[in-house]
Amino acid sequence: MLHQLYSGLGAGLYPLLVLLRPLIEAIGGRFAYGIGQRLGRYPEIASVARPGVRTVWLHASSVGEVQAAIILAHALLDTAIDVSIVVSSTTEQGHRLASSRLPAATCILAPLDLPQAVRRALRAVRPDCYLCLETELWPVMLTEVRQAGIPMLLLNGRISQRSFRRYRRIRGFLAPLLDGFRQVAVISEADRERYAALGVPAARIWVCGNLKNDMEARSPDQVRAANRRRLGVDAERVFLCGSTHEGEEEQLLEVFRALAARGPAVWVIAPRHLERLPAVAALLRRAGMAFDLFSALAAQGRRANVVVVDTMGDLADLYAGGDYVFCGGSLVDRGGHNIVEAARWGRAVYFGPHMKDFQDAADTLVQAGGGFRVADARELTALLLAHVDAPDEYATACARAADMAAGQRGAVARQAALVREVLAAR
Repeated sequence: MLHQLYSGLGAGLYPLLVLLRPLIEAIGGRFAYGIGQRLGRYPEIASVARPGVRTVWLHASSVGEVQAAIILAHALLDTAIDVSIVVSSTTEQGHRLASSRLPAATCILAPLDLPQAVRRALRAVRPDCYLCLETELWPVMLTEVRQAGIPMLLLNGRISQRSFRRYRRIRGFLAPLLDGFRQVAVISEADRERYAALGVPAARIWVCGNLKNDMEARSPDQVRAANRRRLGVDAERVFLCGSTHEGEEEQLLEVFRALAARGPAVWVIAPRHLERLPAVAALLRRAGMAFDLFSALAAQGRRANVVVVDTMGDLADLYAGGDYVFCGGSLVDRGGHNIVEAARWGRAVYFGPHMKDFQDAADTLVQAGGGFRVADARELTALLLAHVDAPDEYATACARAADMAAGQRGAVARQAALVREVLAAR
């Protein structure tokens, strides 16, 4: 009943959006970007289906999922099976990243989850397989794909503890959608348990690890040097804080001040959500700290000792340029973020007590000696300064972080194998 109501409302909304499309495009903004494709109109691709070539539709919502999709797409394109890859995303940043990193794929904006838009998109793409990354559970899309007889796989599946509590309340609505997946590849044992609790048969769930851990740390020394050149640093110590949330920058400011008191230092802040940039800028101005935007460095060079990352998709490589790396969402209760992205470059990682969304990776990195869990900013300051005073000990921790990250790889091979099995059966 709930699904019928959702689908019916969407069907009624579609003609209104078609009618308003010229106005939306005239107004501009993020809702106007690719509005034609969001309505299921893809005249520029017609159909990507070719005789003897299987078409794989890989859906990744935003930048984070697109990074995982890039890894998987390369693995599928390298296989002996002839495949054509279509990558869809729901945001402008995700679409631009996919287009720049996957020239061999067809990159589109995903259709809005409205029956008419989804059906038009399916007619244009005509996929042999639909791959959904993480928790992109769009009811109309999944229903239409299943009814069309197109096999579906959920890959790199993860459900945070916070999301699981919400999903459990609508288990009756989600269970039929999840039942449409032939295989569900999840990141951790905790994810396996949560998907099983939501109704996925245990026999269909595979713990495969995180695709993002297969991001190759290509030429670490060269990537590190390139990022430090872009940041305009040489001997300065770089305190790089990635994926920060509201309430963390205030605490990290005091950590940076303590580090800067020991010698030349640069603070790089990468807020998790770009809409928070004005708030971060206001905080720095109140603190009397000048800053540069990362996007402006190429044109003007660095003029201040603080750099605010105002771009999407750069953080994963930027970690290589840091000396002391903190992973955000952990001093405040946001569940943390992927610490392996930094560890793969041979960077030890500091994080706060709130890492429940990435608990397995955090515990593994701590046990390996390449990660450091702190209770608060005061403890982070003390530990970071201790590492400044013991460079050999810190270098050992960085090497251990790299070893741990190398041991986490292999998810792409396992998940690509699941896709190949489905394609072979087609």
